[in-house]
Amino acid sequence: MPVRRTAVVLAAALALGLAAGPLGAPASASPAPVAARTSTGPDAAALRAALAGLPDADATAALVRVGGSDGTWRGSAGVHDLESGRAADPDARFRAGSTTKVVTAAVVLQLAAEGRIGLGTPVQKYLPGLLPSAFEPVTVRQLLNHTSGIQAGDGFGDAFEDAYAHRFDTLTPRQVVASAVAKGPEFAPGTRQDYLNINYTVLGLLIEKVTGHTYEHEAARRILGPAGMRHTYFPGTDPRIHGPHNHGYQAVPRPDGTTAFTDVTDWNQADRWAAGDMISTTADLERLVTHLFRGDLVPARQLEEMFTVPSDIEGADMSAGLQRFEYGGTVYWLKSGARYGYSTVIAATRDLSRTLVYSVGSTDAKGEEMNPVARRIALAALK
Repeated sequence: MPVRRTAVVLAAALALGLAAGPLGAPASASPAPVAARTSTGPDAAALRAALAGLPDADATAALVRVGGSDGTWRGSAGVHDLESGRAADPDARFRAGSTTKVVTAAVVLQLAAEGRIGLGTPVQKYLPGLLPSAFEPVTVRQLLNHTSGIQAGDGFGDAFEDAYAHRFDTLTPRQVVASAVAKGPEFAPGTRQDYLNINYTVLGLLIEKVTGHTYEHEAARRILGPAGMRHTYFPGTDPRIHGPHNHGYQAVPRPDGTTAFTDVTDWNQADRWAAGDMISTTADLERLVTHLFRGDLVPARQLEEMFTVPSDIEGADMSAGLQRFEYGGTVYWLKSGARYGYSTVIAATRDLSRTLVYSVGSTDAKGEEMNPVARRIALAALK
């Protein structure tokens, strides 16, 4: 499915208020000295206030975990579904969207540590014939940090109505890649940074070619298992969310000016694959960021790729699987994810003195503006 570039970049940036508002301006590409945190722990009152009043027009539910060396906070609000009105399950599974890229990047970096992939090696060496001659050499690192120049693949349509009509249809990763490469390169590799799912779809193919196993097998064996993510899985072509989960909804305007809330819980996400089809829980995503940043999953040398943004590209803020954000003198490394009905963020300081994971049942998860409930959570968690 095609990616609306502006929307995706804003979703990643606005997830923690990067683009505007009281959280300040985007960080520069080059890391700077950062002052130590002075927080005395999560602001429980502010976090409770952030979740007050759910469900509302913006979100049907919210699940939040704030952690770190100065304390923890857990909370949930809203409903399991609009029909029954029963309380949201705080341990529910949800569509984690592009937070999947953190797992994919970690697998690639493990393979690099084993000498099976060279980060500076053109992907054409491993996947001959995938990119036609119109493409200059694209390194694995350029795929990881979205500087490849490969254009977005095609899908069932940009509008919600078009995508919803095909929600049970299958678009394979190879079909997505084929439609992308047919367009030719957008820019010379390494000259710009443009966040697109296609980079991680190609990385999924790379993982399969190098290992001889499915992406799902390698991700589970290398990352999910060691991190203790027992409630996380990749659904493939199955449109359902298995296990306890809260329903997701999309707000759809009616001709009379009112709004209908369409249940979008069931949806075939096969086209998102290694770029965004993971189903997880807030507890599992917290385990992911904790084990990853501790160095339990990726060796130190390769892990540094996750905390390095291209220094020679103006405005670059994305690394291998993560995004750099500075607020109040503290650098956070984050990844957001958005699928219809679900908006997710994982974020942490590198020393894990503060971590944040949330899943918000956003009624406009693919919209241009940040969800107001998500914004309140971020502001409260990062005080």
